[in-house]
Amino acid sequence: MKILMVCLGNICRSPLAEGIMKTMLPGNFFVDSAGTISMHEGEHPDKRAIKTAANHHIDISNQKSRPITKADFDTFDKIYCMDIEVYEDVISKAQNEEQHQKVSLFLSASGNYKNAEVPDPYWGDMKDFEDVFQLLNRGCEEIKNQILSANTF
Repeated sequence: MKILMVCLGNICRSPLAEGIMKTMLPGNFFVDSAGTISMHEGEHPDKRAIKTAANHHIDISNQKSRPITKADFDTFDKIYCMDIEVYEDVISKAQNEEQHQKVSLFLSASGNYKNAEVPDPYWGDMKDFEDVFQLLNRGCEEIKNQILSANTF
């Protein structure tokens, strides 16, 4: 199974989600991340995201930002979006119903219907990054349990 995490610039939320999910799933899974904009293409994640992940023994320092592509809809089985704006942008790129069905809001998919969006910590401080990490960690755990119990991989 191939999973794609998507946020706006692919330097904060989706790299953290990618790193967390990679530590939770067996090696036969492929996890990647992308952004809906190419502004940070080729850049490493935000230093605060790298530090927050490292505080939890996860290394995301070698990841590089990239924009989502049309090919991603064929490559990935599940595409998780960090907020509604990102979701709407990704959905607008889907070319058919099958591709549309692969796309979900991350928190809704993980059973957190109270908060539809993972807040963007970019304009915040280290506490905001830690809060986002904890939210993503809980969400990834739930998504992992759903995927492994469905035996659809």
